[in-house]
Amino acid sequence: MPGRRVEQRSCRGLLKARLAQNLAPISGLAIVAKSRGIFEKHGLDITVSNFTSGKQCLDTVVGGGADIATTAEAPVTAAAMANQSIAFLAGMEYSDLKTVVSEKSGIKSKADLRGKKIGFSTGTGSEVYTATLLKSAGLTQADATLVNLRPQEMLPALAAGSIDAFDTWEPHVANAKKTLGEAAAELDTKGTYSETFNIVVMRAYLDANPAIVKKFIAALIDAENWVKANPDEAIATVADAAGMKRDDLRPIWSDYVYRVRIDDRLIEILKTHAAWRLASGNHPPGAVMPDFSKVIVSEPLMSLDPARATFSSK
Repeated sequence: MPGRRVEQRSCRGLLKARLAQNLAPISGLAIVAKSRGIFEKHGLDITVSNFTSGKQCLDTVVGGGADIATTAEAPVTAAAMANQSIAFLAGMEYSDLKTVVSEKSGIKSKADLRGKKIGFSTGTGSEVYTATLLKSAGLTQADATLVNLRPQEMLPALAAGSIDAFDTWEPHVANAKKTLGEAAAELDTKGTYSETFNIVVMRAYLDANPAIVKKFIAALIDAENWVKANPDEAIATVADAAGMKRDDLRPIWSDYVYRVRIDDRLIEILKTHAAWRLASGNHPPGAVMPDFSKVIVSEPLMSLDPARATFSSK
């Protein structure tokens, strides 16, 4: 069964695990834990494979190519509805998704998206954000042309004029604004949709490797505390790892809310996303609302810090 790997130790006596990570500031706590030696402090030897979306990360874990994924809620609900035996261990970050528009498109408000070509990434929070954004403007997906792109493909497409706008997460928004200058702008969509970024493993892996899972979460909590105590160093660490300039990350740093937790807001986002899948038909045949009490595994986090598991119900 994919994900079932018995604990292995490195030559230094550290427990080994493979992390599939979206190499972006949304994975900031995992980046810091790796870069600052916090995983090793907790007895872990973490091998990192980097990807450009959480969907790729979770797909890699489901397929057995990694043990632990950093991923958003969209891949989580997709896996749950496909009856994949995943274990959602904790959220570690949330931030708003954003929209960049080309100046020549004439888009000044959400209503101006009618008839435009909009880039989005299917299977990610970008897809739900796009649907939510259009709905908030009184539009449907039929009122625009949606173009499926990977985040790194959006800036070139906007620059080439093959799309009029794109919906995604940082740092792709900041990169586009810097690269295109006055030729691009950010549309005011604040509060439309917050994406969570989370830690997920296969249930079989959790059952076989409880010590690794607990140590991994403990390391993320330590990383969170270090980030809050050392914001300038944290910006430098995350920017360097993600291939960003520190001066580009600093203005958007406050957009990333880092906290290892399971709370009602996180669970509500999962449920909202699952409801969107059911309403839109974007789900496997016969799928129903997942029972998140069978997906969320709070025991490892609660054993470390009960105050971080503040949900009223699953």
